[in-house]
Amino acid sequence: MALSNPAFQAPAFSSGSKSIAAKQGLSPEQLDELYGRPSATPDQTDRMSYEDVIAKTFGAFAVLLVGAAVGWFLPILYLPAALVGFGLALVNIFKKKPSAALVLAYAAVEGVFVGGLSGVLEGRFNGIVVQAVIATLAVFAVTLFLFRSGRVRASAKATKVFIIAGSAYALFSLINLGLQLTGINQDAWGLHSSTIFGIPLGLIIGPLAILMAAYSLVLDFTSVKNGVEQGLARVMGWKAAFGLVLTIVWLYVEFLRLIAIFRSN
Repeated sequence: MALSNPAFQAPAFSSGSKSIAAKQGLSPEQLDELYGRPSATPDQTDRMSYEDVIAKTFGAFAVLLVGAAVGWFLPILYLPAALVGFGLALVNIFKKKPSAALVLAYAAVEGVFVGGLSGVLEGRFNGIVVQAVIATLAVFAVTLFLFRSGRVRASAKATKVFIIAGSAYALFSLINLGLQLTGINQDAWGLHSSTIFGIPLGLIIGPLAILMAAYSLVLDFTSVKNGVEQGLARVMGWKAAFGLVLTIVWLYVEFLRLIAIFRSN
């Protein structure tokens, strides 16, 4: 793998470093002073850093909260916002060089969706939003703690299973949405309302979806860690912020749906 840190491409690391120093007439004292200087920070080298990723993520969530306020008072917008948000998510996923404008646009539109859905469900199930928020924060905190302590790590085998299961669940969700939009299935949660041995399908799939979202957080944390360690360009912090927003929104929506189905039964 090629080293991305520009420091390793400097002349000081080339085979002719001694002759260059000699040609410049650097004395031993000057060389000692040069090597004794503090290392450049990620900001100075325009490289990805944990602080920058955190700042970008908080910024995206601030925009999301503004959008959520709009959706809360205008819940009629939540379905159009869901469709537009899905499109923006695909653009951000497949765009090689991340765009701050596109990430923030996604956060704003997704906020409208989340706010609208939350408002509708809060009207039917008092306190459900607080329950879903607490559950989401708890899973995020526990997952981050386990990752930082080294007790949870992404593996190739687990990631392969996650990709297969996640793709199958995404297809299921699209089919379910299509059935509801066309009126073929008019149940409140579509196929999630179907029962297996008297148990709503949503109560079976929901916990599995939450586990997938939690593992997605592990993948997000791993990507941030690798990006900082490899010295990726600072702009890639927007990619990391997008991934975290996407996963946390997914986790929150799954908790909303699971709690709503549970309280309905």
